[in-house]
Amino acid sequence: MYAYLKGEITFKSPAFITLEANGIGFHVNIPLSTYTAIAGLERATIYTHLIVREDAHTLFGFATQAERSLFVQLIGVTGVGATTAQLILSSMSVDEVRAAVLGEQAHILQRVKGIGAKTAKQIILDLKNKLAKETPDAAAVLLPTIDDSVREEALSALISLGFNRIAVQKALNQAMKDNPSLSKVEDLIKMALKSLAG
Repeated sequence: MYAYLKGEITFKSPAFITLEANGIGFHVNIPLSTYTAIAGLERATIYTHLIVREDAHTLFGFATQAERSLFVQLIGVTGVGATTAQLILSSMSVDEVRAAVLGEQAHILQRVKGIGAKTAKQIILDLKNKLAKETPDAAAVLLPTIDDSVREEALSALISLGFNRIAVQKALNQAMKDNPSLSKVEDLIKMALKSLAG
């Protein structure tokens, strides 16, 4: 229904943004990769995918068409819902997902919350041939002092993704202990996600 939205970002968090276009504020769920890409922007073009259900219309947005394409492919896999697909793209880059699928590395996909052995194998089965036909995009890799605001933003984002507050706090504490040089909220969330998927 919507190919993309272009406008002013009026609210931004690692889990969703509010983007104003033509006087309408759209609530758009995003993965961490998109949050990273738009972190310094006031205006952006977000490639979107609308999921329509009886009880809700949910809009997902992405910084690149490659992300959106992979998201659509992921939610087409049996056992992978939109939230799980969002988590996959929050935990792994497009190239990392492609590499795991093409290399049939189910154990890497299983690091994501909600992905068990059966679902990981199903993702590989359904997507390997499709992804093999595509040319991978170059993935931007961010290099990993954490202040209270960064920790609180990470905490809020992870809770909004469905994680238990106590588990999130424990994971964040461990991530901060293991990586004291982390300064970006998206990097802190990625480290915590690995622990939560444990």
